[in-house]
Amino acid sequence: MMRRREFITLLGGAAAWPLTARAQQPAKVWRIGMLETISSAQNAPQLDAFRQRLQQLGYVEGINVVIEYRSAEGRGDRFPRLVAELIQRNVDLFVLRGTPAALAVKNATSTIPVVMTAVGDPLLVVASLSRPGGNLTGFSSFVVDLEAKRLELLKEIYPQAARVAALRNMGNPAVQNNWKEVEIAAQLLGIRAQFFDVRKSEDISLAFENAIQNQCNALLADQDALTQANKELIVSLATKHRLPTIYPARDYVEAGGLMSFGVDFQTCIDARQSTWTRSLRVPSRPICQSSSRPSSNL
Repeated sequence: MMRRREFITLLGGAAAWPLTARAQQPAKVWRIGMLETISSAQNAPQLDAFRQRLQQLGYVEGINVVIEYRSAEGRGDRFPRLVAELIQRNVDLFVLRGTPAALAVKNATSTIPVVMTAVGDPLLVVASLSRPGGNLTGFSSFVVDLEAKRLELLKEIYPQAARVAALRNMGNPAVQNNWKEVEIAAQLLGIRAQFFDVRKSEDISLAFENAIQNQCNALLADQDALTQANKELIVSLATKHRLPTIYPARDYVEAGGLMSFGVDFQTCIDARQSTWTRSLRVPSRPICQSSSRPSSNL
């Protein structure tokens, strides 16, 4: 079992140890298990930034560190198998994004350190934000009243919005807890919100067809492993069906979407990479809410 002191050395010791001292240590190749919702090709900018940060700490892929990248390809139910595979690979650390990945690791190990990013509902993973305990720490993307603001902006740019379709993966526990907020916000705005459950890529086209049949005239997209992996398809179908849509992140707008409002996930990821040592210095390091203010993009 890796000792905490050794793990801290992995994350930040390069900045504190003299180069000569590090050179005298036995050659250790650290193995990082990275759990993501999308492929390495889709995640290239974040993966490149991750490698660059490792190099700044003195760790070069293929020399003294190995990144075991695993993608669920938009299917949250694949995470338990991927976690088991990485544990068999004897990873020293898990780095992951999203609630389903965090839950899969939590259920599989209480000893391997875990750094999380963009967890939608951290209280599904840890007992307390101030005292998470155990082997997990990281950053949450939870922001109060985020869905209400998205609906408000959608109504502002498209006043005719009366029946809004919401793409939701109800297999994601964080999404289930989030839906009540959508219903309350919609009622206050005089909008009827109807969710369409999408749990695999094949469900997305059918959800759009059902939304049109149910006379929905606007769309609220969600940030989930499935929707993120299929953002180009969602943007294309929204355009095809002429549905004004508000998205949860900037990359949907970059893919051709109308507008977005949400957490800057790149800032959240950058914060994870720059605060590893600080966040893991003690066993009960608090979970950090995202410090990035939600932003809109047109």
